[in-house]
Amino acid sequence: MGFVTGFARAVTTLNRWLARLLSLAVLILFALLLSDVVLRYAVQAPMVWSAELATLIFGVYAILGGGYLLARRQHVNVDLIYAGMPRRAQALTDVITSALFFLFVVVLLVESWGMAADSISRWERSFLSTWRPYVWPFKALIPVAAILLLLQGFVKLIADVMILAGVEPDPEAFGPITEPDDASGEREAV
Repeated sequence: MGFVTGFARAVTTLNRWLARLLSLAVLILFALLLSDVVLRYAVQAPMVWSAELATLIFGVYAILGGGYLLARRQHVNVDLIYAGMPRRAQALTDVITSALFFLFVVVLLVESWGMAADSISRWERSFLSTWRPYVWPFKALIPVAAILLLLQGFVKLIADVMILAGVEPDPEAFGPITEPDDASGEREAV
């Protein structure tokens, strides 16, 4: 069990660390868009590249945050029936439906790998503005995000199997086990 917990802790810690790093992207986006608005309206000289750079930064922020969201159990969930189920029934439901999750993530990984390889081989650039930034580094991050999401999915599956077996997963290694009880993200005690 030590190896499994160590693996889970490493994956969850990596996704948490990456999320903290990515949270700085919000500050960069804010500064970038604010400076563009100020330049546009104060001196009538907008930055032609700011909107495109903001889109690229937000794309990285969004895709790389998937593993962290899964670790926190904060992905969108239909709770009409699920929320009222006992914890073991929720775990069983999650184990059964994990096949769909893994199918989606594997398809995402395979397709994004090919897209990223093609983009890198051509040193692909954007044609949305006169700035024409390289987009291959951003596309290369999509399979990385898929791998992180896949690894966190394995961690969640292991936690669900542990719950079914009557073993309490370590929340530091496997992430919180319950869903948030309100918009603040606070968790209910189990």
